[in-house]
Amino acid sequence: MNTSLQGKIALVTGSNAGIGRAIAIMLAANGASVGVTYLNNKEQGEITVASIRQAGGNAELFHADVTDIKQIDTLVSGVEAAFGGNVDILVNNAGHLIERRPNSDMSEELYDKIMDVNLKSTVFMCKRVLPGMKAKGTGRIVNMSSIAAHNGGGVGASIYAASKAAVLSYSKGLAKEVAGDGITVNIVSPGFIGQTAFHATFTTDEARKATVNGIPLKREGTPEDVAGAVLYLVSDLGSYLTGESIEINGGMFMR
Repeated sequence: MNTSLQGKIALVTGSNAGIGRAIAIMLAANGASVGVTYLNNKEQGEITVASIRQAGGNAELFHADVTDIKQIDTLVSGVEAAFGGNVDILVNNAGHLIERRPNSDMSEELYDKIMDVNLKSTVFMCKRVLPGMKAKGTGRIVNMSSIAAHNGGGVGASIYAASKAAVLSYSKGLAKEVAGDGITVNIVSPGFIGQTAFHATFTTDEARKATVNGIPLKREGTPEDVAGAVLYLVSDLGSYLTGESIEINGGMFMR
């Protein structure tokens, strides 16, 4: 068994930068044709695609709001048309904290935004690719949770944490539903991953230093650390794992 993804079609949501970019580059480097998606920053998406192509890989860029079911359908159809087949690998990386806000100030609008971008997008992206995977009798889905699903997240992030816990539980249920169709569904749960817009936006330098000091491995994670776990799960190496969550946190949380 090896990590070759030659001939496979992969779709990685939210892959214009950060963790998603690292995943897209990793999958392409191992032979997959990759659909790269963005919502707000097309230039960053173009950088991701250019990096893949310069290394000899195959990638195309797509715009989509994955909280919108019609746009999900258009996205998947576009990827299938671009690469000439059904999606073999789906990585639901798109997600967002949106903003830190205590429950005492939580609005219905913010609650809906957080749940939609993290849970709804995952559910309906999975629904859209499943018929094609079932027709092939094989498929790999990786959904993105978080260490917050286990510890409740930081101050003002309880709804985000709940949405990521829901992704975790949903993925386990889906894994049972589709195992008989040759499809695996797994989860990666990153801890403190540096080099991302998430912490640049929501984490102060003081909090960053304090967090790193509390990590047993004494360093921030990198997007490539997450990408390596995803590669394992979608390649032949991870063919006997389904409904599993890989915790990528340097020892911050051990199950």
